[in-house]
Amino acid sequence: MPGAKRLARDHTEEWVLIREWCQWPEQRLYELIRPVVLFGTTTRERADQTQAAEKTVRRTADTFEEDGVLSLFRPSRAQQAEHHRSLPVPMRQLIVDLHAEYAGFTLREIGEICYIQFGRRPSHNTVKEVLADGPAPQRVFRRYPVAAQIAEPAERRLAMVRLHAEGWSITSISRYLDVTRKTVYSTLRRWVEEGVRGLDDKSHINTNRVRKVDLRTRETVRQLQSNPRLGEFRMHGALKLLGIQISPRTCGRIMAEHRTLYGIGKELAEEPRPARDHPFKGSHRHERWCLDIRYIEKHQVPGAKGALYVITIMDAFSRAILASGLFQSQALSCVLIVLYAAIREFGCPQHLITDNGGVFRAKQALTIYETLEIDKKWIEKRQSWENLVEAHFSIMRRIGDFEIERAVTWEGAKLAHERFVQAYNEQPHYAHRKRQDGLVAPADVLGHKPSLRRYTPEQLHRLFYATRFVRFLDRGGYIRFRRWRIYGEEELARRQVAVWVYGTTLTLEYANAPLTQYEAIRQPDKQHFRRIGDPRQFQTPFTSEQGQLWPADEIPRRMAYRLPDYARRKRRKEATSLIPSEIPGFASGVASK
Repeated sequence: MPGAKRLARDHTEEWVLIREWCQWPEQRLYELIRPVVLFGTTTRERADQTQAAEKTVRRTADTFEEDGVLSLFRPSRAQQAEHHRSLPVPMRQLIVDLHAEYAGFTLREIGEICYIQFGRRPSHNTVKEVLADGPAPQRVFRRYPVAAQIAEPAERRLAMVRLHAEGWSITSISRYLDVTRKTVYSTLRRWVEEGVRGLDDKSHINTNRVRKVDLRTRETVRQLQSNPRLGEFRMHGALKLLGIQISPRTCGRIMAEHRTLYGIGKELAEEPRPARDHPFKGSHRHERWCLDIRYIEKHQVPGAKGALYVITIMDAFSRAILASGLFQSQALSCVLIVLYAAIREFGCPQHLITDNGGVFRAKQALTIYETLEIDKKWIEKRQSWENLVEAHFSIMRRIGDFEIERAVTWEGAKLAHERFVQAYNEQPHYAHRKRQDGLVAPADVLGHKPSLRRYTPEQLHRLFYATRFVRFLDRGGYIRFRRWRIYGEEELARRQVAVWVYGTTLTLEYANAPLTQYEAIRQPDKQHFRRIGDPRQFQTPFTSEQGQLWPADEIPRRMAYRLPDYARRKRRKEATSLIPSEIPGFASGVASK
């Protein structure tokens, strides 16, 4: 016995199941109105059961009673009579074919394509109705494969032109052929400008005769390459300060050509370190300052014993150097000189980040932090990367050290460091390359906005009073300080200098530059000094160019000596009267007769 020709189902009135089992749109439309025309169910009840519009149910039922089964087919007799409301059969076929070929079309985009091809723009609701109840699609395959599978470049571009001529949008063409919108735009532009000739491939050689890189630029790059530590990004920043605008990649290509042509050396790059979340990254200006000391052991400064020391304070948000100095000592007084200069110029930060060095943990330094209400933060041991100023020191090693190592005088080394600080703040910084506001230099990111906590010079003097004192140099270059005469610099006579005292160290400073340093032993009262000796005179730019008339070895200078104590004030003697208290022959007030 042969099997059943149709699948047996239980009788149901559930519209969801009936709509799913219907195979033809006409059958589905009849099942929608069958209870109305057969059993007399009201249109409102049927609309509630099927979630269809009541007006649609009523209109379909009325049309069925007038025209019968023919009213279920599209276009209906009424639609054939009203040509302005019905869509032509070719247009209806085009709508379903477009949707079958590319399902990413929007309803309005399909209506736009119909307007271009037939001169009539159906509404998106009409397009939706045609896609639901329209004819079966005749185009079930792609007319064009993706662009990567089209071997000939001209055929690939011609497919874009043809689709656009049919009314396809740029977005639909790019998604259909799997290319970028920029590629479609450039192809259509070449078609408009050149026609068929624009379909073939062209050479990518730059035909623009105006070039940024001329002989002057190449010579400038060659001169700056005398520092082998410069990379392409820092070369780009140095040229930008000179008014030459070329990209870092272009700088890298020119530098590579010069290394091959002139044999210029190149410092080996360090291995990249894995990226880690920074614990002290700043979110706004003057939130966190980073302070650290760097050693420069290779130098040619005569008279400088040992290494030179760079003490720098940097803003963690803008990466700008707020204060920095080159010293011949790393004593606490030198650190406080830099901190005092930064606070005087920009105010106080919220946090100060340093390592665990003894100079940063000194009691006097901690007292100043607490007085200024600065939250002191310490980095973890052996984790120097947590202090952002370490990244700045890496830049300084590539840019600043080259000039400092070539300096043969202390004045030249100080000047080279000042030039580096200015160039660093004005050159583009790699950390700001993705900023949306276009500010790439640390000085521009910092701007002219100081911290909200500012102090006047008088207030700072009171806060640093236990450490910093102010005196005037006499014409011999000495100051008087607690019954001692101490030498600072003869060329700064009549100038005001700062005296920094910490522990057994006494330092004279002028314009953020230490002049002399002494070992000071205090008396038991902790106020006066029992001995001041072991003088150390630093090289400064304030030394006279004429020099001394006699060498210092022949006539040594007394750098510090104690002044004699004040002589005791002599006690006044009582004055004696030269007039006798009584005159002979006179009584008290009455002459004797």
